[in-house]
Amino acid sequence: MNGLRENIPHYLNLIRFDKPIGTYLLLWPTLWALWLAAEGVPDLKLLVIFTLGTFLMRSAGCVINDYADRKIDGQVKRTVKRPIAAGFIKPKDALIFCAILCVAAFILVLFTNNKTILLSFAALILAACYPFMKRYTYYPQLVLGAAFSCGIPMAFAAQRNDLPSSLWLIYIAVVLWTMAYDTFYAMVDRDDDIKIGVKSTAILFGDDDRKITGAIQAVVIFILLLAGGKFSLGYWYYSSVFGAAGLFVYQQYLIRDRDRDECFKAFLHNHWVGAMIFAGIFLHYFFQ
Repeated sequence: MNGLRENIPHYLNLIRFDKPIGTYLLLWPTLWALWLAAEGVPDLKLLVIFTLGTFLMRSAGCVINDYADRKIDGQVKRTVKRPIAAGFIKPKDALIFCAILCVAAFILVLFTNNKTILLSFAALILAACYPFMKRYTYYPQLVLGAAFSCGIPMAFAAQRNDLPSSLWLIYIAVVLWTMAYDTFYAMVDRDDDIKIGVKSTAILFGDDDRKITGAIQAVVIFILLLAGGKFSLGYWYYSSVFGAAGLFVYQQYLIRDRDRDECFKAFLHNHWVGAMIFAGIFLHYFFQ
């Protein structure tokens, strides 16, 4: 028990407990989907299930990511002190911990319906594949986007027991949004990744990184505007989308010199994009 208590800080560090940005970036699109599926406040049970499930799966994602990168993290300045790379947690123990988190999340899903349960397996496969993609493709950010967006069809399946075609507009928008902000994140480590041989969109885009991420963000705004029409959303929603466009412009300003700290700040700033879009959806149904 003493050993367990001594390791608790390392396990909390492993799941980034003190850095909830990943949970926020997963949770906001899921909340968008729950409110859109319910056309207002969703079922309270589902709200609890998806909120807790998001935290658990984000935590599991951090664990499997650090397990996959345990030999790489020690060569990158930003990640050298991560618990597995630094030797505080054994790789085998990390895998066991990851399994526990996944089982806990799956137990929550069992309180939904068959469609949601089936979709959860696809979400798990994508989440497990992502950490290894950087070894084989320059598009690991695209895989991350697909994984981060799985909460959207799951939310519709749980709330409506249906998967309307309109939800895929939101899904695609979130995939592209994730690809853009995770490219900002990859720009922080680009020099180290090139030396190590790790692939990313930041390396692939090279000197065109600002132009391409800006174009992706523009497409995200366009798709969100289309989604507003499909879901018959009004003033509050469209105001939030235009507000998100302004935040994207600010992020492009932050990365103008490709400074590491500013790129990381641009990545973190996307929490406010997710919150703004949710506010627009919430206010639309609140005042309807």
